[in-house]
Amino acid sequence: MTDAAAERSDAGEDAAHRLAAEHPDASYARGARILSIGIAATGAFTFLYFALASHVLEAADYGSVALLWSILFVVISVIYRPVEQLLSRSIADRRARGLHSGHPLRVPLAIQLTFAAIFLAVALALRPQLVALFDGATALSWIFIGAALAYAASYFARGYFAGHQWFGLYGGLVLFESVSRVCFPLAVAVGIATGQTAVALGILAAPLLSLAVIPWAIARHRRLDAEAPAPEPGMSIRAGTGFALAVAAAQLGEQALLNAGVIVADAVAQAAVAGAVFNALLITRAPLQLFQSVQTSLLPHLAGLEATEGGEAFGRAIRTTLIAVAAFAALVALVLLAVGPTLMRLVFGDETSFGRVGLVVVAVGMGLHLAAGTLNQAALARGRAAAAGMLWLAAAALFTGWMIAPIIDDVLLRAEIGYAGAALLLCGGLLQLYRRGPRDA
Repeated sequence: MTDAAAERSDAGEDAAHRLAAEHPDASYARGARILSIGIAATGAFTFLYFALASHVLEAADYGSVALLWSILFVVISVIYRPVEQLLSRSIADRRARGLHSGHPLRVPLAIQLTFAAIFLAVALALRPQLVALFDGATALSWIFIGAALAYAASYFARGYFAGHQWFGLYGGLVLFESVSRVCFPLAVAVGIATGQTAVALGILAAPLLSLAVIPWAIARHRRLDAEAPAPEPGMSIRAGTGFALAVAAAQLGEQALLNAGVIVADAVAQAAVAGAVFNALLITRAPLQLFQSVQTSLLPHLAGLEATEGGEAFGRAIRTTLIAVAAFAALVALVLLAVGPTLMRLVFGDETSFGRVGLVVVAVGMGLHLAAGTLNQAALARGRAAAAGMLWLAAAALFTGWMIAPIIDDVLLRAEIGYAGAALLLCGGLLQLYRRGPRDA
């Protein structure tokens, strides 16, 4: 890069920082729009991955792949998403106070590596149980372990991008991931590959290929970081670990809401029923993936507002997001009420019959889940991560207990009603937490 080009780049960076500081709402909206494009495409490709997989695999094989996905995302969300949130919040808070480079990364990196090492040790110790869980498919157990380790780097990068509001790079990362994944069942569909392992390999390849955006990020700010002044003292191990563990609790609760139904259905019924429960909850998964664009931009936005502007702007951002969530959920519920069963048959085939009422109940639960996610970001920004984590765990425990108890014989309907009920209780609890204000108020 020439000196003139470097000066233009620095000037552009400075202008962007000033614009974000002067117009935080515009910066948040712009970031959410950029991410929405990438993550909407990501959600569509993820949905396509499972649609193709359901058509090229037998029901039992598809159920095992769905189970692999479900368990994988419980694990990576619990052990890696906390560091993503930690980085996003801490970097955004520093940037709001005028510190745009030299962000301390040692503590988040140490936490991430520790979580990955603990996972690897536990997974290797329990590998025979993993093989049995996947009906003897040894390849699926190795794909699970490899993919979980690969996501450590992916989620660290996401947090770094989000904190800097590099939403184009964030969207590119998750888009590369989903496009890579869908190529594998597509290869099976056209006859290039065959079998369950070929489809499942997409789950391992996706996070590895998505890291192609990392060199762009390194090149983008290498010189700025080299010229940055010595950073101020960063977070302590104790503070960083406490925040990460609280977010891990919330992520465990969220993943239980999404996946406990699939896991329990596989245990009390059969893999085909687990696949049906997974397909029904894709009504929630796809919007949640799209909502990541809002969540990812919302936390650094709220952290900046909390550091600089206070309660009025903070509350306005929450209200605007909740109104948008309610409108979206109402639209999805109306569509499913009209054509839900037909749409599910078209996408996933005729092997499972989905009830109209059950699908609408899932749509309502999805809206409550998205609202809970919004209120959770407010809790993180206001230093109430521990209380929020406890609420997520409580909701997860109630849902899991509901699924285990044979109160409703139809396991699919049991999952649909239980998910919506747990989401309602969770949303109510987080709303009460939000009304209490900041922790230091």
